[in-house]
Amino acid sequence: MAEELLRLRISDEQGVFAVRRAGRQVAAAVGLDTQDQVRVATALSEVGRELFAHAGEVNVVFLLDGGRPPGLVVELDAASADGADRPRDGDAAAARLLDVVEEAGAGRGVRLRKHLNPATLAVDGPALDELRGMLGRLSPVPALEELRTQNADLIEALEDVRRQREELRVLNAELEETNQGVMALYNELSVELEETNRGVVALYAELEEKTDQLREAGAAKNRFWANVSHELRTPVNGVIGLTRLLLDPAAEPLTGEQRHQISLIADAGETLLSLVGELLDMAKAEQGRLAPRRGVVRMRVLLRRLTDMLAPMAQPPRVELRTETDPAAPADIVTDEEMLTRILRNLLANGLKFTDRGEVRLTVRQTPDHLEFVVADTGVGIPPGEQERVFEEFYQVPGGKRGGTGLGLPYARHLAHVLGGDLLLTSEPGAGTTVTLRLPPHRGLAELGLGHVLVADADEAARRALRGLLHGAVERVTEVADGPAVRDLLDADPPGLVLLGPNLPDSDVAAALARPVPGTVVVLVYADGVRPDGSVPGHADAILAEDQLSPTMLADAVARARAPRSQGTDR
Repeated sequence: MAEELLRLRISDEQGVFAVRRAGRQVAAAVGLDTQDQVRVATALSEVGRELFAHAGEVNVVFLLDGGRPPGLVVELDAASADGADRPRDGDAAAARLLDVVEEAGAGRGVRLRKHLNPATLAVDGPALDELRGMLGRLSPVPALEELRTQNADLIEALEDVRRQREELRVLNAELEETNQGVMALYNELSVELEETNRGVVALYAELEEKTDQLREAGAAKNRFWANVSHELRTPVNGVIGLTRLLLDPAAEPLTGEQRHQISLIADAGETLLSLVGELLDMAKAEQGRLAPRRGVVRMRVLLRRLTDMLAPMAQPPRVELRTETDPAAPADIVTDEEMLTRILRNLLANGLKFTDRGEVRLTVRQTPDHLEFVVADTGVGIPPGEQERVFEEFYQVPGGKRGGTGLGLPYARHLAHVLGGDLLLTSEPGAGTTVTLRLPPHRGLAELGLGHVLVADADEAARRALRGLLHGAVERVTEVADGPAVRDLLDADPPGLVLLGPNLPDSDVAAALARPVPGTVVVLVYADGVRPDGSVPGHADAILAEDQLSPTMLADAVARARAPRSQGTDR
C-alpha cells in the first residue's frame, strides 16, 4: 500500500524548480544516495517542465510504496490537458534515469518509480509522520539558487566522470602491461612446448627404432634356436643310436668299464636331446605357437616315471628323492602330460643339483582353487634379490653351481602358463627352495552340479555310450535323436549340459547350435579327424574327439567351458 508523502502543484516556472528541489529532498529522506537523488530530481524536472509547457498546470504527488521491492513513486497529472497530443520527450529522458516510467490518467500524466533498498529504508509509523511534516515545511527557492545547485551537481558529476576516466586509463595501462606479459609468457611457453614436442617426437622415433631392433633380435633369436635345435637333433640322435647299438646284448661283448662309459655317453646324449627340445619349445612358446595336447594323466604312473628318470641324479643316503600324494588329490587329471613331465623334471633336477644333503620332495595336493605340485629341497637356497631373476632366460645365480643353461626355470614357467597355471618360488638361503606349480583345479562330473543333461545322437548305441559317461554323476539324462528335438527341449527344459554325438548330421548340429542358451554348456563330440584344428563351431562351448571320451575328459571340457563365465578367463 502506498503512503502519500507530499503533494505539490506546478502553476508557473518557479513550481518546476520547487518540484525538482522537493524530489531531491524526498529521495534523500527515503535513503537514496547522492547520485540517485540527482537522478530523481532531474527526471522530475524534465517531465514536470514538459507537462507544464503542455497544460499550464500540473499536480505532483510523492508516494512511498511498501511493496516488494519498496519504491519511491511520483505521480504527475495534467488533468486539464488532452493526453493524445502530449509530448513524451521527457518520458524518454526519465526512463534512462529511473526504474519505471509509465503513463497515467488516460495519458494525461506520468507515473515515475525508483526502487528502494529495504535494508536502508527506515520510514514507517512516527518516522513517516515526521517525514511528512518536514517535507510540508519546504520553502520555495529562487531560480538562481536552484540553478546553482544544479551546477554543483553537474560539476560533481563531471568530476566523478573524470575520476572514472582516469581510473579506466590506469586500468587500461595495467591491462596492456599484463597482456604484454601474458603474450611474452605465451611465446616462451610455445617455444618450450615446441622444443618438448620435437624431443617427444625424437624419443618416439628412437623408441620405435629400438622396438624394431628388439623385435628383429627376438625373431633372430627364435630363428637361431629353431635352426640350432633342428641341426643338433640329427647328430645327437645319431650318438644315442650308436650307444644303443653298442649296449645291445647282441653286439660284441664290452668290459664293465666300457659299458659304463658308453652308458654315460648315452645319458649325456639323452640330456642334450632334451635340452634341444626345450630350446625349440621355448621358441614356440615365445611366438605363441606352443599349444597343449590335453589328455588323461594318471598321477601314480607320472610320479613313478619321474622317480625312475631322476633317481640316478640323487646320491643316497646323503640326498633322498621322495614323492607323495595328498589323499584329496585326484588320481587322474587332464592336461598335456609331456609338458607337465618337463616342468616337474626341471624342478626336481634343479633341486637335486643344488642339494648336497637332505631331500628333494615332490608333493601333489588339491586346494579349493588349484591343483598344486610342490617341489621342496633342503639345498643352498636363493638370496631374496635373486629369486625373481632366476626366471630370466640364461640367468644363473652368482656364486652358485655351474653346468646348466639358465633355461630350466624360464622354460618351466612358460609351460606352466601354456597349461593355464603359474610357477611360484620361495627360498631361504641355507635352508632350501620351494617351487610350486599351480594348475587349474580338477573337478569330477559329480562336483560340477550339472543336474539335467541332454544327450543327442542319431545312433542309439552312441547315445548309450554317452549316457554311460554320466552314470552316477548327474540327476537325470534325456536322450533325443535329432537337432530339432534338441532345440525344442532347450526351449522347454534347458539342461545344464548338452552332449551332441558324432552321428548327428551337420544340419542337425546347426539347428541345435542356432543360438546360445544361458546357463547351458554345449559339448560337441566328433569322430576322429573331423576337427583336427580343435576349433569350436557355432555356439558350442567345447569339442571332444570320440577317442578322447571319458568322464575325466568330459569334466575337464565342461569346467574349462564354464571358466570364462565364472572367472572371466579364456578357453
